Amino acid sequence: MAEQSLQPKVTTHRHGAERQPVVVIDHFLPHPEALVTDACSRSFKPIGPYYPGLRSPADPNHLASAGELLESVLREVFGITRGVRLVECHYSLVTTPPDELAPIQRLPHFDTTDPGRIALLHFLCGAEHGGTRFYRHRQTGFETVTSERFARYREALHREAADAGLPPARYCAGDTRQFEQIAAHQACFNRALVYRGFNLHSGFIPESMTFTADPAAGRLTVNTFLDANS
Repeated sequence: MAEQSLQPKVTTHRHGAERQPVVVIDHFLPHPEALVTDACSRSFKPIGPYYPGLRSPADPNHLASAGELLESVLREVFGITRGVRLVECHYSLVTTPPDELAPIQRLPHFDTTDPGRIALLHFLCGAEHGGTRFYRHRQTGFETVTSERFARYREALHREAADAGLPPARYCAGDTRQFEQIAAHQACFNRALVYRGFNLHSGFIPESMTFTADPAAGRLTVNTFLDANS
């Protein structure tokens, strides 16, 4: 898992019809192994009905070494020229087997309807733990869910459930009856993804993955949210 200290590599993608940016940063932090060690010392627990696993608070000060890089990405890609406010920062472990997923966990999701909320997903695991995929809802054509779109999107999901039933008990992977995959980014140790939280997305969870709660062996990520509205 250890990697040499390499310079960050930044790649910007614009996916789908809405062309929303997703920034991929490889070699994101100089000492990512320290985060795994820190995560192993923490207590994890379930938080709410949506995330299919366990979480634990992470110290956001670990992002200090990437401060200038993140400022550049936020300014040049997302057009954010003012300071941002940290909303939350936590370690996350996917631990829920497919047959135990709640119906809402089987669909792509959005983190917020606010375009000023930026998600930073930092992989502390390898490609064997899947990655992240982005989607378009077929019926509405939405790739993002804003406050203006929310009611229509929710109504469409309710109609689909009434007409065709709930989605099968598995993690969303590729195209489905309701959603079209528009992009995929593989997990890679010390890779970060930066995107607006209103994008429809889902963790890609391979069927062969072990749903362990051990941070040193499981699908460990750091999930950070930044608010650019301040």
